[in-house]
Amino acid sequence: MQAFAYSNPASVAEAVKAAAHEDVKVLGGGQSLLPSMKLGLNAPAALVDVSGIAELQGITVAGGQVTIGGATTHAAVAASAAVQQAIPALAELAGKIGDRQVRNRGTIGGSLANNDPAACYPAAVLGLGATVKTNKRAIAADDFFQGIYTTALEDGEIITAVSFPIPEKAGWQKFKQPASRFSIVGVFVSKGPAGVRVAVTGAGANGVFRATALEAKLAANWSAAALAGATVDAADLNSDLHGSAAYRAALIPVLAGRAVG
Repeated sequence: MQAFAYSNPASVAEAVKAAAHEDVKVLGGGQSLLPSMKLGLNAPAALVDVSGIAELQGITVAGGQVTIGGATTHAAVAASAAVQQAIPALAELAGKIGDRQVRNRGTIGGSLANNDPAACYPAAVLGLGATVKTNKRAIAADDFFQGIYTTALEDGEIITAVSFPIPEKAGWQKFKQPASRFSIVGVFVSKGPAGVRVAVTGAGANGVFRATALEAKLAANWSAAALAGATVDAADLNSDLHGSAAYRAALIPVLAGRAVG
């Protein structure tokens, strides 16, 4: 790993100022960025550590929304009684990310900014129709994810919070890769203010996506039975040593049906 400058600002304003320079990376929990730096895949000149900024942490429930600060850890989301009551599926998802170290260091903002194609949080954000808030603007989930490791974030833009509309119903199912615990296929379903949504992670060649054909079936009949015999086109799905595109296509409706319950 090459040498780099490091700063840990005390406020969002300070972090934005520090991140405005060329070749700077914002550091959340470091569970994705630091390994990539060790492998030489990332070599920023400086890191701006936002994990200690108080205004980026915490969970609130108000106005039919669960709002989670960008530097809030996965473990904090999983353990939150407020999240468990308002959106149990979101707490369940957070509690199954990685291992204990990842959950206690990794942050929701860091996960979303990285947008790993097999990460769990993108499925929850897209599957609930959440809004990603930054120091500059609010970005709808449907506009945020733009491909593998690619988002709508601009250089120096920092995720300050994510607001999830509280659904009438929601569920999460994950078929994980045993070693990494990333999703070979993960499916988040919800029925609520954002309509019926089915978001899939781990399977798409271009990252997280909505399974609109399954959404239509569940909109007509919210039940696992509605997905019996449903199919998903394998054309744009991943195929690797963990599973072929056809295998992933077959898993998606099965997991969606289990998530519905």
